[in-house]
Formats: sequence, C-alpha cells, structure tokens
Amino acid sequence: MSTSSPSPAQLPAQDLDIALERDVFLRTLIRELSGTLQDVVGLDEASGFVSVVGQRIGEWIDHNYREAWQIERMTAEQVAEVLVDLKARINGQFRLEESTPEKMTFFNTRCPFEEKVIGRPSMCMMTSNVFGTIAAENLGYAKVELQKTIANGDGCCRVAVHLRPTTEALACTGREYFGDDEIV
Repeated sequence: MSTSSPSPAQLPAQDLDIALERDVFLRTLIRELSGTLQDVVGLDEASGFVSVVGQRIGEWIDHNYREAWQIERMTAEQVAEVLVDLKARINGQFRLEESTPEKMTFFNTRCPFEEKVIGRPSMCMMTSNVFGTIAAENLGYAKVELQKTIANGDGCCRVAVHLRPTTEALACTGREYFGDDEIV
C-alpha cells in the first residue's frame, strides 16, 4: 500500500512551496518601485529618485564604518576596502580590479538584487551614489562611471570611481560627487 501525498489544495498555507521570504520580498519591492518609476517618469527621473535614496544610504554606511574605526576620514585604501566589504555584506561579489591615485575600478559578478535588477538600470544609481558619496566624503571628489552593469544585460558590473577630476574623468559618462570639504 502506498500512501499518497496530500494535494496542494489540501495543504495549509505555511506548507506551500512558495519562494516568499523577506529577502525576495524586499528585492521584488525595490524592483517594482524602480520599474514603476521608470514607467511613469522615465529612466532619467527614476534614476534621480533612486540617487537621493542612494546618497542617504551612502552617508549612513560611511558614518557606520568611520564610527566603527573611530576615525574622522578614511584613506583611499580604506575607501576601497569599505566599497568591497559593504557589497559583500549585502550579498554582492565586488572586487577591486585596479587602484591608482586617480581611479579605482571594481568588478562584480553578483548583484545584491540578483535577477531583480535585470531591466532596471535605475537601481544601479544605488551603487553609483553609495560609492560616490563614500569616496567624496572621505577623499573630496568622486565621479562614478558605470562601465558595465548586470541591469543592462552585460552579465557583470564594472564600476570606475574617479578620485580626481582628470581629463579622463571629465570625459567619461558618470555622476560627480563632492565632499563637504574639497580635498582634491
């Protein structure tokens, strides 16, 4: 005699096999918010709204790291370390690919938003603003160039953080950030 499993219609809700938990819910919420903004006001305006949130998140993260280290300002090496660490803490997979006094380049193969970011390039303004805010607050200036993004279907992200307004930085497409005290 075989005992058959109950049909799904007979199961209580908590026993149903549904991919719904806090992380998936929050990533889906952010995806839908950014998608709605992109559809209603357009990509540029949606990116602007996400940028405001990203700046506030960047200020909060910057404050937390500086407070934990008990320092007033981070060095360029500490900024690079923080940008990699913060992404790792939220399930990203960024690594520092290159670092010079003028520019840091990061490479990523796993977005914290996972598949929810695909087709939502405005969500990349979180990375731009968090990276730009932290770099500028500590080093005086940053221009963040999103060279490749998972959101745009590139399969990876390459993010350049220009630390000085060099000819290369001024010529690239990106967003500029300035610290409270310009240190450049």
